[in-house]
Amino acid sequence: MADNIARVFADAITTDPTRPLLTWYDDASGDRTELSGATLANWVAKTANLLVDEVGLAPGTPAGVLLPPHWQTAAVLLGCWSAKLAVVDTPGDVDVLFAAADRLDEAQSWSADERYALGLSPLAAPLRQVPPGFADYVVEVRRHGDHFTPQPGPGPADGPLLARAQSRATELGITPGARILIDTARYPDPVDWLLAPLTQAATVVLCANLNPASLAARTTTEQVTHTLP
Repeated sequence: MADNIARVFADAITTDPTRPLLTWYDDASGDRTELSGATLANWVAKTANLLVDEVGLAPGTPAGVLLPPHWQTAAVLLGCWSAKLAVVDTPGDVDVLFAAADRLDEAQSWSADERYALGLSPLAAPLRQVPPGFADYVVEVRRHGDHFTPQPGPGPADGPLLARAQSRATELGITPGARILIDTARYPDPVDWLLAPLTQAATVVLCANLNPASLAARTTTEQVTHTLP
């Protein structure tokens, strides 16, 4: 396997970039969003270009991410890792911060030069009101290019993250090419819901506020081969 997250992601979508890679459900809102590998790669490239071209961040720069499991979170994280940033989740000094709109109070504990808020709304709708001191991620990121070429080699934490992801894939029974259903309440760590599947070129059905009554039908409809325990 490759030694860096950007390469692992690229390898995971190379065989068929058009297949559904990440399908997002929220049973509370009824939201469903399906992203092919090519579509997610587009969002990842735009995010990396935002960070490098607009914000001017260099490899190793710390980035804070205060986001729940979500398809936009996947774009942010993979964009940061493609730009070779050091993603952190402990309050402190960072150069850029991404925060969910319902975690802005928590974001005050961070010192960041650039701040982006995410409403995580259906169809990536913009925020109705942008919080003071923040920019709207989905508005800003759309202005950037669809292609990004990562620098060669691993980012500052790629090795340990990928080692954990491979270990978790084994522990969770994720096999190569599988289609995995994941309950976000049980698996909030992106190593579990994002990186572990990518190391196996698996695809993900990511479910928030999972309604147990819908599980059997969804498993059939989405052609799920494995549900995380």
